Amino acid sequence: MSSLQHRLAKREVHATEERFVDNGDVRLRVEVTGDGPTILCVHGWPELAFSWRHQVAYFSQRGWRVAALDVRGYGGSSAPPEVERYTRRELAGDVAAVAAALDDDPVVLFGHDWGAPIASHAAIRHPDRVRAVANLSVPHRPPSSADVVATFDLAWADRFFYILRFQEPGVIEAEFGANMRDALQRVYFAGSGAAPGAMLPSGPRNAAYLPLLPDPPEGGLGFMSNEDLDVYVSTFRRMGMVGAFNRYRAMRLDGAADADIVGASLDQPSCFIAGEHDFVRDMLPGVDLFKSPDVTCSDFRGSTIVRGAGHWVQQEAPATVNQALDAFLAGL
Repeated sequence: MSSLQHRLAKREVHATEERFVDNGDVRLRVEVTGDGPTILCVHGWPELAFSWRHQVAYFSQRGWRVAALDVRGYGGSSAPPEVERYTRRELAGDVAAVAAALDDDPVVLFGHDWGAPIASHAAIRHPDRVRAVANLSVPHRPPSSADVVATFDLAWADRFFYILRFQEPGVIEAEFGANMRDALQRVYFAGSGAAPGAMLPSGPRNAAYLPLLPDPPEGGLGFMSNEDLDVYVSTFRRMGMVGAFNRYRAMRLDGAADADIVGASLDQPSCFIAGEHDFVRDMLPGVDLFKSPDVTCSDFRGSTIVRGAGHWVQQEAPATVNQALDAFLAGL
């Protein structure tokens, strides 16, 4: 019996080690579980390293060392207040620093939501540190010099669009801070497969965000237990959400920061996984952003659209997502 087969037969449960990695003056918290080649998981908004709990448990039992990062601005990582500290370039540098601290060899990146473009940019800017990339919910798009916020402003005309609501410092933080538990429940439910379209609600341009989202069901979110929700609520109550929203404000700075890599393709082996009802696919009215996730990837290994799932795909449908990720890893 091979060592991997022996481990699977025993269903060995690995302890999780908390580590901290410094990238300049930014300290990054990482949870590391298991032994073997390294997978580094990069979460999105409004999430944490905890968002990868199903993947950590699964792949750490299958011969991988699985690291889950609290992205800059979240959880136990540093949260500098300056917007310019949250460009994709800065965050890709964080990923590269963590990868180098964890493993001498290149690592596999799993990225979800904002974590997907961060992972792709880390692969482009630091190719010696990245072996492969699995993007969840957000397909790779080549870096551009354009102001993406201005593009959304035109695309959504005078209608409400959440990224535009997130631009003014302090406004959206106050909305969430008034009742963090209710705010997060609304966001997680609205983005789930149980509420298709709810994250892109109709409303006037300057409307408050949270009242536009549907009330979550009284029985809970289904894909997330109350104890799971408690982890997010307690963390964001402690940390606040300035860092989380600063990533959206830094979108206006990405074009200048990425001027040296405009048009770059993702050249490492890559795949794309997303929920059927993920609102990201409809963020540009009239365009299905999931239609051709391979067009700017030179070594694309396949796309998986999970039926019934929404944006939080690795939490809503962990078995299906893990199966797709497992097939991707097996082909490396």
